[in-house]
Amino acid sequence: MAQLTLSDLSKKMAKLDFAMLATHDASGALTARPMSNNGDVDYDGDSYFFAYEQSRKIADIRAHPQVVLSYTGAVGMLGGPPLFIAIEGHATLIQDKSQFEAHWTKDLDRYFPNGIDTPGVVMIRIHADRIRYWDGGEEGEVAA
Repeated sequence: MAQLTLSDLSKKMAKLDFAMLATHDASGALTARPMSNNGDVDYDGDSYFFAYEQSRKIADIRAHPQVVLSYTGAVGMLGGPPLFIAIEGHATLIQDKSQFEAHWTKDLDRYFPNGIDTPGVVMIRIHADRIRYWDGGEEGEVAA
């Protein structure tokens, strides 16, 4: 199979909502937690997540903006091969409400009860520097 393009990978990622976001904590150790794209999965090399500004992941990003996202698409034997994606990138913290609106979904209201006006909400933008994938027997790297 030919190398996947970013467009090909985006189509495959459309069904993958959850990722593990790995950051470096204050001691330099890696720590990871699940994050949801909340349906914002039209992937172009940037990923967007929301969090509270006082959370540990935000402190980690401020100190060390290099992060890793890992996605797993557990398709299984009859539904096709599983998909694994590892994205190395740099995180940027955004506090501009007009930018929130472009990535906000109704599902986020569960965690942020006042929507984009919830005190302390911040958007995390992760720009991919390197994307590796494993799709059944195929593997490769996609330029972001």
